[in-house]
Amino acid sequence: MQEELYSTPDDSARDDLDAARLLDLDEERESPFLRAQKRVPARRSPLPKKTATRLLWAVLTLIVAALGGLGAISLYHSGEHYWRFSLESSDDIELSGLSNVTRGQVMEVMGGDIGRNVFFIPLDERQKQLEQIPWVESASVMRFAPNRLRIQIQERTPVAFARVGSKVMLTDAGGTLMDLSTRKKYSFPVIVGMNPGEPLSTRSARMKIYNQLVGELDSGGGNYSKNLSEVDLSDPEDVKILASDPQGEVLVHLSSSDYLDQFKVYVAHLQEWRQQYQKVESVDMRYWESARQIVVNPDLRGVAPVPVLTVAAARAAMSAGVKPAALVVREPLKPLHAPKEVSKPALKAATKPAPKSHWHKKWAPAKHAAAKPAPHTVASASVPKSQAAAASSTTKPSAISQKPSPAIVKGQGTP
Repeated sequence: MQEELYSTPDDSARDDLDAARLLDLDEERESPFLRAQKRVPARRSPLPKKTATRLLWAVLTLIVAALGGLGAISLYHSGEHYWRFSLESSDDIELSGLSNVTRGQVMEVMGGDIGRNVFFIPLDERQKQLEQIPWVESASVMRFAPNRLRIQIQERTPVAFARVGSKVMLTDAGGTLMDLSTRKKYSFPVIVGMNPGEPLSTRSARMKIYNQLVGELDSGGGNYSKNLSEVDLSDPEDVKILASDPQGEVLVHLSSSDYLDQFKVYVAHLQEWRQQYQKVESVDMRYWESARQIVVNPDLRGVAPVPVLTVAAARAAMSAGVKPAALVVREPLKPLHAPKEVSKPALKAATKPAPKSHWHKKWAPAKHAAAKPAPHTVASASVPKSQAAAASSTTKPSAISQKPSPAIVKGQGTP
């Protein structure tokens, strides 16, 4: 019994059992190369997953941006016509700094914005338009909620009158022309030599000469510019000033530098010349610095004719402060032309110029000597026939001349 209980299987039986188990395992682990596996079909997207995600976000962003744009446009139109921000009338425009600029001139620029939302008014553009007004030097435009504008004007400062064509206007230091002011009276000299069609750059160059002239005359407390009635800037090398005093006006020629020194010499000797000559109408100081020479009463043939002012323009100029001496038209002198009945020998004898002085031979520079008019010339339009006949017989040309003969004054030094 014990042997049956504890007996072990036979070796052959055990081998058969192990072989059967191995056979079963081999059947379960069949090689994939012996038969095809069953495949499950799967659907694939034409785009990669990352690309599809990016496109989705892009589409969502475009949708959100479109909705935001529509909302902004709707808000823009609603705010543009919102009555609370509307500029109701000109009373909502506050102006400051106006003296010569009128409120009407400002409203010509800003009038089109009445009834418009203040937040939609182009302030920079309006500022540039306001600065186009001749009297306006600079302007600033500011908006204040809910519906107000504030405009600050800086006006130009006039320094002289300017005779342009047949009109008298005001000009600032840069040459900008302005209409005469009806609110203030000025005491300025009149600048002659500006043409109506010349550009601002040309007027600016002339004004530099004027500013230098006035600055030198007023330096050191002299304040000589207050006696000037007119300044002719047509020739920068020959600045002609009309100096006034209680005894009359004298046209003084100045060179292009050292205006104060030349004018001091003129002032120091003026009374002496008036005692020596019957009348002093003009003095040429251009050769004082180089040759210590002064020409008293040269003819005025080189002065350009000035257009005649109308009565209304003259009255407006005088009411603005222009001195009457600056409104007198001085026609250029011309050589004497005798009537036809005067014989040629007599005419030749009457109009023969006086011999040139030693000063002309020795001191006159070439550029001035060629332009220097001959002495004893008169205006032919105002000489009667009787005077012309007298000149053809016995009278000397200097005796019938409207202007005194030029006199050469030699100086020893600066007084």
